[in-house]
Amino acid sequence: MTAQDDHIPARKISVFGREFKMPRSRRLRITIGVLLTLGGILGFLPILGFWMVPLGLLVLSYEFAMVRRLRRRFVVWWERRRRPK
Repeated sequence: MTAQDDHIPARKISVFGREFKMPRSRRLRITIGVLLTLGGILGFLPILGFWMVPLGLLVLSYEFAMVRRLRRRFVVWWERRRRPK
């Protein structure tokens, strides 16, 4: 870890109102996101679950603009759906 890394705040993910710190390493964050997404695709196996796909995409959305746009569209759609008419 370099001196420059000490000044970068740790990224946090908010899931159901709880915050989780993400690793400072971009490479590690991408690896975690990809593994969660791939593990979720194998959700029919024991221990692995389909819940891993959205969590993996959430982690990847902090690194890639395309996934971030999809996440934001989903959040807007979800909030409109929840809003009473």
